[in-house]
Amino acid sequence: MAEAIKIAAEMRERAGKGAARAARRAGRLPAVIYGGKLPPVSITVGELEFNRLWRDAAFYTHLYEVEAEGETYKVLARDVQTDPVMDWPIHIDFLRVSDRTKISVAVPVHFVNEEACPGIREGGVLNVVRHDVELTCRADSIPDAIEVDLTGWNVGDTIHISAVKLPPGVEPTIADRDFTVATIAAPTVVRDEALEAEAEAAEAEAEEAAEEAEGEGSAEEGREES
Repeated sequence: MAEAIKIAAEMRERAGKGAARAARRAGRLPAVIYGGKLPPVSITVGELEFNRLWRDAAFYTHLYEVEAEGETYKVLARDVQTDPVMDWPIHIDFLRVSDRTKISVAVPVHFVNEEACPGIREGGVLNVVRHDVELTCRADSIPDAIEVDLTGWNVGDTIHISAVKLPPGVEPTIADRDFTVATIAAPTVVRDEALEAEAEAAEAEAEEAAEEAEGEGSAEEGREES
């Protein structure tokens, strides 16, 4: 779990569309902090700073510390509203959390040690079923990613979530089944050769059918002439 990322913010005294438009004209984005059985807090954050954070693939799994007027709020980003035409951020929702808050969050899956995977060395293909996995854990224990070790997996093997080592205190949100994360599929060359053989066989059958039809036509012409 990486350290919390600090975000400098300013309190937003007025809510509503007019105040939000004024904030955006000033180069700031309106946002709200909610949750934790406390009243919501309206703030603004710098547009340039936020866009830099938003481009991070792990944006929704990072823990943030929003600082505004001497107050610090531990939060997670839960939603970013974007302009329907330009697709840039126009409003952010932050969820207030504590060290004891448990939350479900989608975490990216990284695959490691491909060189130690017999199935891939033999020409097999890593077929990723889930590029991220929803996990349940404390807000201060969200992993940046989970790693799937490919060492020892062979062609035809299926990698289930039970085979993935998760950090302490982290568990899959889906608990009623051992779902698939990835498989080691058969070599694509073999499949391509099979498809090519099928295509050649179909072509040969079509040629034979055409020759037979042509022969029948010639015989029919010969009977008409006689």
